[in-house]
Amino acid sequence: MIPGPRNRITDVAGLRVGHAQDDALRSGVTVLTADAPFAASVHVMGGAPGTRETDLLAPDKLVGGVDALVLAGGSAFGLAACDGVMAALHRAGRGFAVGPARVPIVPGAIVFDLLNGGDKGWDANPYPALGAAAWTAAGVDCAMGSVGAGTGALTGTLKGGVGSASAVLQGGATVGALVVVNALGQATVGDSRHFWAAPWELEAEFGGLGLPARFPAAHEPAPAKRLGEATTIAIIATDAVLDKAGLQRMATAAHDGLARALVPSHTPLDGDLVFAVSTGARPLADPVGDAFVLGHAAACVLARAVAHGVHSAAPRPGDLQPSWQRRFG
Repeated sequence: MIPGPRNRITDVAGLRVGHAQDDALRSGVTVLTADAPFAASVHVMGGAPGTRETDLLAPDKLVGGVDALVLAGGSAFGLAACDGVMAALHRAGRGFAVGPARVPIVPGAIVFDLLNGGDKGWDANPYPALGAAAWTAAGVDCAMGSVGAGTGALTGTLKGGVGSASAVLQGGATVGALVVVNALGQATVGDSRHFWAAPWELEAEFGGLGLPARFPAAHEPAPAKRLGEATTIAIIATDAVLDKAGLQRMATAAHDGLARALVPSHTPLDGDLVFAVSTGARPLADPVGDAFVLGHAAACVLARAVAHGVHSAAPRPGDLQPSWQRRFG
């Protein structure tokens, strides 16, 4: 596999990403959308998730496509970002048709960033407006680092952020990942600058540092955050034709990417979640073999996206944690 031309999830043709953030709030919203509904499913492995409309993504549920997916800061307050995205979609005439009515389908997930030093003393919930702004801003140029839902993201040791990556497979299919890294665990090995995701790095995309000579294998980590403060939420996308059952399986496989890039991951204190989406543009030549490769690629691409999110985070005054760039760059 090789990186796509942008090395972003938007290398999956038809998908667009938008960010909106409030720097004083130290929080924001990231939206994945397209010009037409797309198939989606989800798999949750963390012990403390925060979600909206994820039940309808199960393979046995009626709705076959969604209009957007929302990743937001703000903990449970951030789920209201979906309201803003729904309102923007409704104004655009989008949504699931029920007679003359249209209902936009907008699942979402959140990360906890309420204790990151930002001004959270709002009178009215800011996330609906941020959601609408993120949807309006959606395009193919997907910024990374301290933007959108990753504006105030933290990890066990370094600032987190939004990351993205892509791969074009030998059979021609494209797989992309978009992630908000706000994990309890670390993206780097011990106190070093080396990323756990280094074995899956392509073309020195996050420094080409490789792995360190020694690993803290016997280290027993203590949680640096409290219950509910940590979550990594992600979207895996492909142009290959997959139904909701196939997408759920790809989302499950993609969680391996979180385990490769974050140590520890999937803890009782994290809300780790992966959405999977398909634009359905490329039929599978081999339904079994191609699905096998897509799952492997999803894990590899998501691991790379996690490293990008931490590697791209920008330092700013008042940070509670150093950015990778400030400490090692």
